[in-house]
Amino acid sequence: QVRLEESGGGLVQPGGSLRLSCAASGRIFSWNVMGWFRQAPGKEREFVASTRWSGSVTDYAESVKGRFTIFRDDAKSTMYLQMNSLKPEDTAVYSCAATIRSGNYDTWGQGTQVTVSS
Repeated sequence: QVRLEESGGGLVQPGGSLRLSCAASGRIFSWNVMGWFRQAPGKEREFVASTRWSGSVTDYAESVKGRFTIFRDDAKSTMYLQMNSLKPEDTAVYSCAATIRSGNYDTWGQGTQVTVSS
């Protein structure tokens, strides 16, 4: 059974950068869609970005376009989220997910906290 584990969260000032990592315990194939989601206090979980076909296809939420970059290294079974120009409204728990057994996101990590504050 594939497990996902996020790392790289923390406290950063507005305008700063962070890179999140999502490591899979098993093999990730090019057709597995991998994505990042986030949930802020009192809000529903929202989609941030996704990648498929070894990174050749990516998708972003409008709120992060131009600031966040998703990429993956299938040889290392790891996905990343490079976050630049961070804003206080980016504060949330960020979770990675993957479509391992089906076409839906069926495998999730525990999440990592990102706090953007001065």
